Amino acid sequence: MASEYTITRRVEFSETDLAGIMHFTNYYRWMEICEHEFLRSVGLSVDMEDENGRFGWPRVKATCRFKRPLRFEEEVEIRLIVTEMRDRSITYAFQFWKTENGERVKAAVGEAVAACVSFDQASGSMAPIMIPEVFTSKVQQKS
Repeated sequence: MASEYTITRRVEFSETDLAGIMHFTNYYRWMEICEHEFLRSVGLSVDMEDENGRFGWPRVKATCRFKRPLRFEEEVEIRLIVTEMRDRSITYAFQFWKTENGERVKAAVGEAVAACVSFDQASGSMAPIMIPEVFTSKVQQKS
């Protein structure tokens, strides 16, 4: 499975600490933004409804390894790669690329695993479900 998607963002002042380096929490925000844009690009969302009701994708795991700092005003390419789709979960790998001294370098790598769950509106509970075919077909079509 090799579905891929790329976005470009610029580090905003509000995303940095006092040293002008992007705060670590924003890497996770950017991974989620990239995921949402990927899903929208194939006509999907993280909050959907089908004939069985509402379903979505809460995170069950998220990691990020920081290799080089991202600084205020730097332009960053975030690359999403669907690395695995199981019966009830999907795994995304993320790569953060920037230009440093005229060379393209990897600034960070991340991973997020999301479980497919149904939402019970009345109780507010979630239950794991098989990934609906409408989702898998659109993600695999992107390959």
